[in-house]
Amino acid sequence: MSTTLLTPLVGIDSLSAAARSLIDGPINWIDGQWEDGQSDQTNTGYNPSTGGELRTDHNATPAQAERAVLAARKAFDRGPWGSTSPGDRAAILNRLADLMEQNFDALVEIIMLEVGTPVTLARAMQISMPIENLRWSARMAIKGPRGGYEEALTPDFHTPPSSSILQRVPVGVIAGITGYNFPINSVIWKLGPGLASGSTLVFKSSERTPLSTRALMKLTEQAGVPAGVVNFVSGFGDVGAVLSAHEAVDMVMFTGSLKVGKIIQAAAAQTTKKVVLELGGKSANILLPTVDDFDAIVQPSIMRFARNSGQGCGSTTRMLVPRAQYDRFAESIQGFVNGLKVGVAWDEANDLGPLIRAEQREFVAGFVDRALEQGADVIAGGGHTDGLDGYFYNPTVIGGVDNTWEISREELFGPVGVLIPYDTVEDAIDIAHDSPYGLHAAVYGDPTEAFQVAKRLRTGAVSINGGGYMRPDGPWGGFKLSGFGREMGEDGFQEFFQVKHIQWPIR
Repeated sequence: MSTTLLTPLVGIDSLSAAARSLIDGPINWIDGQWEDGQSDQTNTGYNPSTGGELRTDHNATPAQAERAVLAARKAFDRGPWGSTSPGDRAAILNRLADLMEQNFDALVEIIMLEVGTPVTLARAMQISMPIENLRWSARMAIKGPRGGYEEALTPDFHTPPSSSILQRVPVGVIAGITGYNFPINSVIWKLGPGLASGSTLVFKSSERTPLSTRALMKLTEQAGVPAGVVNFVSGFGDVGAVLSAHEAVDMVMFTGSLKVGKIIQAAAAQTTKKVVLELGGKSANILLPTVDDFDAIVQPSIMRFARNSGQGCGSTTRMLVPRAQYDRFAESIQGFVNGLKVGVAWDEANDLGPLIRAEQREFVAGFVDRALEQGADVIAGGGHTDGLDGYFYNPTVIGGVDNTWEISREELFGPVGVLIPYDTVEDAIDIAHDSPYGLHAAVYGDPTEAFQVAKRLRTGAVSINGGGYMRPDGPWGGFKLSGFGREMGEDGFQEFFQVKHIQWPIR
């Protein structure tokens, strides 16, 4: 794994031969074959660091999406995958992890080119984490779901007496619709446990990042996954609609916005299929009065919402600080934020890269501009980054607002946080809960007090005093409008199974 990947990545031709080999050719993978999209509609990719075009592909049609679904259905019902042993499934997952390690630099290049994630973060979060998640999934294939693949119940001696087992069987055909911010992670969180369970899958990536998913599908093919077990179609909403509503799909998993999640849930309801949704967030970062050193927590507080240019659903964008420490913390923020480096993904020195598209940058800037018009103030950062051609926006902290403001309530998906004062810890908890979302939270302060506060928060995950690595055995998902169901962890693995009760009489 290289640590000197500094070649400017302007277009497809600037990629290494290894990276180009993963994305050259048709974009769709259906029933073990690569095909071009057959729609009249096209999709053009852009390099967010430069604004330059990458490549244009015809989208898949709804008919191609249906063929992908039916291929997954056939592979599950009559193909070899249903009879593959847990050990064989684990072996394929480990081979895929091996291939990702062997193509580590190539995958980092593709992520930098298509997503704009700075190289250091791309290595750590965009590629290393999915590899670890695959290896965890391989171990789970052997271990099985909670309770095991088969579980004997205690004999029942009522009349008539009987014996029973619970059989946990794979859910079936899974449609995975994924976001652009962590495109490989978003697929692996579904692909790894899905294959480990014995299910088959069909993916549609964000139209903004199809090349990253295409590269992963190429490695999946090389890992020896049988035809039809994993499929990928690239397109717009009409393709997603097929995956969400088709009667041959048993479960839909979506990572993305609340708006699209509602559409997918409504479509899935037509056939009452299972749905797992990981949607938006407006997460709180509570700085308790017992914080010993406010200067020490500035870096994690800012980077929790600024890394990947704020394009993370768990970003803790609402910083809640005791009113008495507000000015002191604001002063600490200024020095840190103004020292962050914003620039192209392939420069090792840069902390933040671009936003994904120009329209996303203007969307984020609109929230900041409206807040300033209403009387808010910029504590640090702000504005477009000068001297760069891509879709850059400086990390920004806004003050002079409370939790009722638009900028405090809506998910921006950009590197913008708000600083909100509170009077008591109870007030801070109330402010944290005063949100339609409940995905993530962070708490800093005396460990005992922080732990008690964390247990009271209605969110899917809480980080205390910086937390730790996003571990694969830790489930991820939200409360309220942040969605339902979980990904990763044993609770996430359970989503991929149905439970069947088999009973017979004792004679």
